[in-house]
Amino acid sequence: MNCISELAPTKTIDVRGLFCPEPVFRTKIEMERMRVGNILKVIADDPASEEDISRWVNRNGHQLLGIKKSDKDLEFTIKKVK
Repeated sequence: MNCISELAPTKTIDVRGLFCPEPVFRTKIEMERMRVGNILKVIADDPASEEDISRWVNRNGHQLLGIKKSDKDLEFTIKKVK
């Protein structure tokens, strides 16, 4: 049985140190390069990215599998749906 945390990302990008709109922009570029069903992990430290990336994922029809917070870092796990 798979838990979300056990799903291995197809690709991980680190956008720490970048601020709006860069984390969303880089997430968009990576998602465009991926195949449907692939999973992208995004590591960010811009507090605004939690809302920005979540909104972008929903607006573009992908699936936000989870957000993990540790210290200042946010880890987004996103599945490409279309």
